[in-house]
Amino acid sequence: MRLRALLDTPSLGLRLLGGEDELDRTVRGVMTTDLRDPSRYLSGGELVLTGLAWRRAPEDSERFVRILAAAGVAGLAAGEAELGSVPDDLVAACVRHRLPLFSVVEDVSFASITEHVVRQVSGERAGDLAAVVDRHRRLMTSGPTGGGPEVVLDLLGSDLDLRAWVLSPTGRQIAGSTLAGAGPELSAGTAARLAGEHLAAARSGRRGPHRVTIEAAGAPGGATFSLFPIRHDGRDLRQTLLSDWLLAVEADAGDWPEERLDLLHGVTQLIAVERDRRDAARTVRRRLAQEVLELVQTGAPPAEIAARLRVAAPVLLPGLGTAPHWQIVVARVEWEDGDVPGGPVAQSLLEEMLVDPGTFGPEPSDRIAVAHTGDEAVALVPLPVPDEPGEASAAGLHADELLSVVQEPLGRGLADDGRLTVGVSASVHSAEGLRGALEEARHARRVAAARPGRVCAAGHEELASHVLLLPFVPDDVRRAFTARLLDPLRDYDRRHRAELIPTLEAFLDCDGSWTRCATRLHLHVNTLRYRVGRIEQLTGRDLARLEDKLDFFLALRMS
Repeated sequence: MRLRALLDTPSLGLRLLGGEDELDRTVRGVMTTDLRDPSRYLSGGELVLTGLAWRRAPEDSERFVRILAAAGVAGLAAGEAELGSVPDDLVAACVRHRLPLFSVVEDVSFASITEHVVRQVSGERAGDLAAVVDRHRRLMTSGPTGGGPEVVLDLLGSDLDLRAWVLSPTGRQIAGSTLAGAGPELSAGTAARLAGEHLAAARSGRRGPHRVTIEAAGAPGGATFSLFPIRHDGRDLRQTLLSDWLLAVEADAGDWPEERLDLLHGVTQLIAVERDRRDAARTVRRRLAQEVLELVQTGAPPAEIAARLRVAAPVLLPGLGTAPHWQIVVARVEWEDGDVPGGPVAQSLLEEMLVDPGTFGPEPSDRIAVAHTGDEAVALVPLPVPDEPGEASAAGLHADELLSVVQEPLGRGLADDGRLTVGVSASVHSAEGLRGALEEARHARRVAAARPGRVCAAGHEELASHVLLLPFVPDDVRRAFTARLLDPLRDYDRRHRAELIPTLEAFLDCDGSWTRCATRLHLHVNTLRYRVGRIEQLTGRDLARLEDKLDFFLALRMS
């Protein structure tokens, strides 16, 4: 809006005292202040409202107006309540600095002026932005390029002063404003929290946008975000929830007018076009993964698999001169009622999970090929080989790192009726190793499935320990085995407080070393020998024998 428009609204009680030639200035906002130096809170284009409490002497007016002019404000409106009238020295200072000056009658509140200006500015900006968004939508739907989500987010920032980000269901940032001075980036922790809150709210059946307040440094009351879902096509929510993006806006949309909410929903539809385009581009990679997986599972000759990999490698790693190493990741999404197929959701999740969380934008996920069958998804992940002999090879993926990225947000989305389990293989250097890598990843996933929790993962490095076989022992066998070995010791400890169970644990942990075990338990060696003898007498076992040590070790782990 223009400054001139303020004079056309009699209810505002404004009277022009100077600067008639500058009334075509654009008002971008409004600020009320009585600070002697409000420059840190000014960004330009504001109508500044002041009660003149900063003025203690005539010379204060020159300093105050000079600060406002340097900040690029649109105009100054001074209240008459404090001094009865606007002082001449302030009028003269505004004339010198070509700053339009208004007086505000005593019976008009600054709140009324603020509400009017904000309503007018927001309405104009929303109308302008809606037209731009509509034009941008037509460009994107009629051609291959439209600028991507960043263009729309920049419009939200420049025209509506809204900071916004597009996030994946794991909290990875897909897009953010590229405007200079748009403020600090969204931290990884905050992004993951927002994704989790969005998933939990959607699973609870609440309609978006969802309002979330998060504690933030420098913001005593916390930062408030409104979360808008991107794309929901009417299918069962569980089929799309864990794979769709969301729009996070740093604002409270609870008191927004319908026009602005409609505008933001239009923005989400626009971003959904980008999402659909990205999914279409993944078709080739998904087909390649499906072909390789079928060859591996049917026992095709390694030469045939290698030929297919040579086709896949340039698509997944453009410009790579040598054949990469490969790693396989298996994921399974299961719902308790079994009505929703988990394979497509697991496929979309793997395509997101396997991207480095520090990367930005949708493109990094284009280097992963994922297929799905039933409730299971299988990812074929290329790892670049060293350029020179002796260089370290790519580190590859680790189950615990994947888990740390996705456990919190996806756990909220799976709620009480869903489960995600993931298994990660070691890297293999050729087609001959892919079959073993697939079985390794599937076995690791079964190990993860035996653990408690909604989101679990296990890696190949864990499969070397026989302890991981324990979850697959039937419960009745576990109970009988542990009772036979440990119940006599527990009963004795209850009656005599002899601490035989802690002694047994320490003895095995010290590899049967009398000296180290006695030192750890703060016992004399003879006392330790007495306790071990009592353990052997009660159980009929000999702790000098490897087999009996192993039985005790497994019983303690299973108990």
